[in-house]
Amino acid sequence: MHIVVIVLLEILVVIGLSRLVGVAFRWINQPLVIGEIVAGIMLGPSLLGLVAPGFAATLFPSEAVPFLNVLSQVGLIFFMFLIGLELNPKYLTGNLETAILTSHISILVPFCLGTFLAVILYPLVSINSVPFTAFALFLGAAMSITAFPVLARIITENNLQRTRLGTLALTCAAVDDVTAWCVLAVAIAVARNGSIDQKAVLTIIESLLYIGFMFTVGRWFLKRLSRYYERAGRLSQLTMALIYSGVVASALITEYIGIHLIFGAFLLGAVMPKNEGLVRELAVKTEDFVLIFLLPVFFAYSGLKTQIGLLNSPQLWGLCLLVLLVAIAGKYIGTYIAARVCGINKREASALGWLMNTRGLTELIVLNIGLELKVISPLLFTMLVIMALVTTFMTSPLLELTYPKRLIRKDIIEPEMDTEEINGAATVSVSSSECPYRILVPVANPSTQRGLLHLATAISFNRQQNTIVNPLSLIELPEDYAFESTPAEAEKMIRQRQQELEELIYRFDPANSYQIQPIVRITNNVARETIEIARIEQANLILLGWHRPAFSKNRLGGRVGQILSTADVDVAVYIDRGQQKIESILVPFSANIHDDLAIILALRLLLNKDTCTVKILQVVTDKHIKKELSYEVQTLMDQLPSSVRERIHVETVEAVEPIQAVVAASEGIDLTIAGTSRAWGIERQTLGRYTDQLAIYCRSSLLITRRYSPVTAHLTSVLADMHSQVAS
Repeated sequence: MHIVVIVLLEILVVIGLSRLVGVAFRWINQPLVIGEIVAGIMLGPSLLGLVAPGFAATLFPSEAVPFLNVLSQVGLIFFMFLIGLELNPKYLTGNLETAILTSHISILVPFCLGTFLAVILYPLVSINSVPFTAFALFLGAAMSITAFPVLARIITENNLQRTRLGTLALTCAAVDDVTAWCVLAVAIAVARNGSIDQKAVLTIIESLLYIGFMFTVGRWFLKRLSRYYERAGRLSQLTMALIYSGVVASALITEYIGIHLIFGAFLLGAVMPKNEGLVRELAVKTEDFVLIFLLPVFFAYSGLKTQIGLLNSPQLWGLCLLVLLVAIAGKYIGTYIAARVCGINKREASALGWLMNTRGLTELIVLNIGLELKVISPLLFTMLVIMALVTTFMTSPLLELTYPKRLIRKDIIEPEMDTEEINGAATVSVSSSECPYRILVPVANPSTQRGLLHLATAISFNRQQNTIVNPLSLIELPEDYAFESTPAEAEKMIRQRQQELEELIYRFDPANSYQIQPIVRITNNVARETIEIARIEQANLILLGWHRPAFSKNRLGGRVGQILSTADVDVAVYIDRGQQKIESILVPFSANIHDDLAIILALRLLLNKDTCTVKILQVVTDKHIKKELSYEVQTLMDQLPSSVRERIHVETVEAVEPIQAVVAASEGIDLTIAGTSRAWGIERQTLGRYTDQLAIYCRSSLLITRRYSPVTAHLTSVLADMHSQVAS
């Protein structure tokens, strides 16, 4: 019982730390799995064993380690089953000739460089008993790996699955995955037999026979299972038991043949019929326990064997750097040259090279096999773990540098408009040579945010100016390697959300639907992605809906607070009280640039609607100290036609509590527009004594404005066009 308690405590610590470090890595735009691998290393001799050796020995006694090994092996079996299950055949259809050439060269070049590197490393860091042939084959295979799951996640998060680069990368990675596992199987067969002898050849032949059996008899049986699922409409516990038994049995067969457990599990997943419902339900039912419970145990077990302290001399660190450089050069250069030969331009070829250089968890699995078979030493294992972490870590920033999101946005294949929409769009008269006036509207739930879209169109649509409203729907993916994270599933979610937005837009305003252009994207950080898209689309205003953060009472906290604080564009937050019309507008004024934006947006609404009226309320504590409108606002008001100026009323009231005066004035008003100001209990900062009092007590709908730069023109071009039309 004592050892069981220790193992359970170890699992508790492992899961907690892996989640914590994984989330921290997500914040720096890195795959969750990298954080989880680092968490495992932190629990090993590289950190915990170094700073607290006594505690490390108590937490991970030698008699408990075999139990972690068993759990990690079970986790690997079912993880590899998931990898095979989610290996969609559609990835092997697009640009297949280009992908086969590119992926095979991206394997051949690093494999050759790895075998040459083996000549240098073999006398220095190998185990004496391992034959050179097995050592060289394994090192070449380790250098050739591309982590398909991590690469697919990066492609999805960067919305590359709808670009030529993304589809080509997925196809290359899928071909690479299949080929690399075959190479690794040969390397394992040779390693277990010591050389390429009769026994190793027999192992390879038996493996090929088993693969043929699975793709014929096994696939026939699984198709019958798929048809049964279609009739039943669900996976029963008995069916799940049969499938899981098949996974374990297949793993045992490949282990008996002489390759490894993981190949049998991967093979069963690969031959499973790709019935959409069957794959989804099977993946969803399997992945949570595997990814949350079992895989972190594998990372911890790997971390216990990773000893960075073994690199205790400049020469060894130099060898580690050499391993890293060979790994990067082999994958990147091989992919780049092959892509260029196939006619791909330099930028896309370079981006493809960095994507194929991703190694991640797949590499860690391979390295553990090598260490288990004693093909590589603990020292070389540590070097290769560092290589796997660095190559995966560098993918996202180098991809962004090589192929920034503004270019991805241009290359995304959007759904084509029908003829009527195109003709409608063609009739829009662009009255200015400038870019159209654009409002970006993040929409969390299309079914409940009609009021937000109504306000956006009221501010935007103008007879004198070409305008666009972009409803923005950002889909957050759950976890790394989750089934919903695969490019095919992500694309399905994008299409579904796109359809929901288009239906909302058409019901809302069919006549002007061509001016409302939805944007749907995948993201792992809503605030950061919103700001990035606003920058790429050159939005004049971000219009947000109010929401209450989960861990704050402040309505301007959470994602809204992040966007308010960091967006390099004007921002407005809308608190909708359910008013169906915008006829009367109140603008409390306290003389700051955020109040100026509030007035300017009110004037824009005034110009866009002839029945609208605006009251500018100056609240003072002493009637002898009157706050003047800024020069910019006064100039804009002077340029308005007299028929518009007649609907503006400026009123000054004296009050000890400015917020109460504004709340009282909001009675009977359709919309109050207030700048972020301490006077109204609204600040850009989301912490402190002042929070969002006006947002709580205001009796009308409320629009809170935050100005980024006074040079942003919300009215200038409209007024210029009006004057030019009058002059003509």
